[in-house]
Order: sequence, then structure tokens, then C-alpha cells
Amino acid sequence: MATFRRVVTGHAANGRSIVASDAPVAGVAVPGLAGVALTTLWGSDAPLAYPDAGLEPAHHTWFPPLNGVRFIEFILAPDSTPPDLSMDAATIAVEAEKRFPGLLSHFTPADPGMHRSASTDMLYVVSGRCVLELDEGSKTTLAAGDVVVQSGTQHRWLNPWEEPCHIVGALVGAHLNR
Repeated sequence: MATFRRVVTGHAANGRSIVASDAPVAGVAVPGLAGVALTTLWGSDAPLAYPDAGLEPAHHTWFPPLNGVRFIEFILAPDSTPPDLSMDAATIAVEAEKRFPGLLSHFTPADPGMHRSASTDMLYVVSGRCVLELDEGSKTTLAAGDVVVQSGTQHRWLNPWEEPCHIVGALVGAHLNR
């Protein structure tokens, strides 16, 4: 799991710019998926207004609501990573909901890993490689330095290589007409 140094600026009462916080933010392991971690680096459920004190805005779910934003990082373990068998499926679901509220509700139970969110996800592959698979069957290989804009489509992430894949991105809540 990655740990990031997050420096946040804000404004003092007199309007001058300040460093409001400088602290580590650690990734969180995904229960049942060894080597997979998610990190919310920053988020807001509503549009922001400035000046502000630089406090972390409210954000309650993994994916942002309409007009909300998330700054995230995720690590895809190689597909060959043995599964974590320390918890049963019901416990995994409860733990995942605690750690990543609302995340599992976006997945298609009949098609493992396939999911869709009402968001525009602008993602950058920092290291490693992965495959973005769409529900119509296309598979696009992505590598370090690649950028993908995920536009509310049904998709899943695969990592058939032996090294983890690290991805960072910004998610913006959008309308999703089904």
C-alpha cells in the first residue's frame, strides 16, 4: 500500500495563503483482494468555494455524487496473486462497505469486477501495466505514462503481469442516464 504526503493550502482569517495541513495519507487494503489497495487523497461531495481554511471537505462515498470530486489512487495486484481467504464473502462485503462506502453497489454481481459509476474518471498510470476491459469485450492495454478518461462506461480492470499497477486520478460526479 502506498502512503502519500498530502500538503493542503488554505486561507488565514486575513485572507493570506497558508499551508493548512501537511500529513500522510495511507492506502487502505481491499478486503478479500490481496495486494489491492484504494486511497482517497482528497474529496468533496459538493462544489467548493474559496477562500476557505483548507479543511478537508465532507465526502461520504467512494464515488463522488453529482458535482462532487475525488482524487484517488489504486493499486491493482497481479492476477496471479493468491486470494485472501481469511474472511468469508459476507465479512468481506461488510468490511468493504465500512472502508469504501457505496463501492460494491456499483459492481455487477453476475460479472465479477465489471462496474459502472456516475462519474468521469481521469486516470494516469503511474507504474506497471493493466488492461481496461469494456462490457462489449474490448481490451485495451495501458502502461506507465498512459492516460485514460473513463466516461461512465461499464468496465473492469485486469493485471495479467507480475508487477502491481499504480493508478492515480480525479473523479468528477456526472449524470448517468441508463
